Amino acid sequence: MLEEFQNVIKVPELKKKLIFTLAILAVYRVGAHVPTPGINGQALSAFFAQNTGTLLGFFDMFSGGALGKAALFALGIMPYIDAAIILELLTVVFPYLQRLAKEGEAGRRKITQYTRYGTILISVIQAMGISFGLEAMRAPGGALVVPEPGWSFRLMAVITLTAGTTLLMWLGEKITEGGIGNGISLIITAGIVVRLPSAIVNTYRMLRTGEMKPFVLIVLLAFMVLVVGAIIFVELGERRLVVQYAKRVVGRKVYGGQSTHIPLKVNTAGVIPVIFASSIIMFPATIARFINHPWMQVIADWLTPGSILNSVLYSIFIIFFCYFYTAIIFNPVDVADNMKKYGGFIHGIRPGKKTAEHIDKILTKITFAGAIYLALVSLLPTYLMKWMNVPFYFGGIALLIVVQVALDMVRQIEDHLLMRHYDGFMKKGQVKRRG
Repeated sequence: MLEEFQNVIKVPELKKKLIFTLAILAVYRVGAHVPTPGINGQALSAFFAQNTGTLLGFFDMFSGGALGKAALFALGIMPYIDAAIILELLTVVFPYLQRLAKEGEAGRRKITQYTRYGTILISVIQAMGISFGLEAMRAPGGALVVPEPGWSFRLMAVITLTAGTTLLMWLGEKITEGGIGNGISLIITAGIVVRLPSAIVNTYRMLRTGEMKPFVLIVLLAFMVLVVGAIIFVELGERRLVVQYAKRVVGRKVYGGQSTHIPLKVNTAGVIPVIFASSIIMFPATIARFINHPWMQVIADWLTPGSILNSVLYSIFIIFFCYFYTAIIFNPVDVADNMKKYGGFIHGIRPGKKTAEHIDKILTKITFAGAIYLALVSLLPTYLMKWMNVPFYFGGIALLIVVQVALDMVRQIEDHLLMRHYDGFMKKGQVKRRG
């Protein structure tokens, strides 16, 4: 394995891409520590420490801890993700966006431009909401998070946070263009992985003080290895539909006659359903904690992670969004029409409507399996913390994102090594493309 990693350094182009990616991520981490003017950092940290299990803690994870510091990148890359998802949903509704999506590179550039505008708009709205929220926050001791509230602070916060998200969006696009992997996903992953050193230090402290037994640590490590292995197994899993193309004679040349396949991934929707479900389930619990009323506190307790109601609703939302998002990004009718247009067919299935129904039936079955897998991976860490009474620093969402991004990076590195005739990560030069 060491020899294969040395091959990565031997490719000048790949080496430059890796260095460029690491440099951009370093800039991101610096920006995550640049504070927004007019904020009491100690009071804000104490407030977030009291609300780690709410929606605030969820978004703080995606911002790499920048939200808990109200730093330059406090909004993180979530406004860009929200804008991209909204554009995907609107593409199904508006024919103009549908035409753009089918125009190839020019259409994609136009949609990307609309996504950028949407990112700035969402960032302004979220930044304004955060500025009002910061003014209303108090530390457990009663200290104000914003000592001098008012419109001067609000405008400064909106400008700072919106500029930070815009810069972060630009950095992510630069990684995608000139680095390795998807820039947006890598930025989210960097924000998650940055918690690893503090988690290791805290675990060591708990071992020394006796708060955690060595046996419990071994069980935790074994559990993480099993979960990561299960994620890799399912993420690489796919159902391949064999497609045969009929022979066509054009002049003196014969086209077609070969067979290929349509890969249907078990987890077509990726991590988006878990993000949607987490946001919806955490929103009422977060609001309930800010309203000092007995009924609201009861609602907050019912929706606490690890409760039966939370687990049931969480699973239902994940399954629903798996089917919903899969239907948005994969259209069996379009696939069947394209196959019919180029003379492709599935053995035993009539082209056109019957093929679309056949693909949809198979996709429905494997999507259910993918939804159950996402629900289990998302809930297991919560119950592990509850049963063993120990902190688990990486939830199901974090593990899913990190593993998916790592697989994507390995796939791209192997492609580069294959083009350069290096062995890559597989023995005897048998580089197998994942997915």
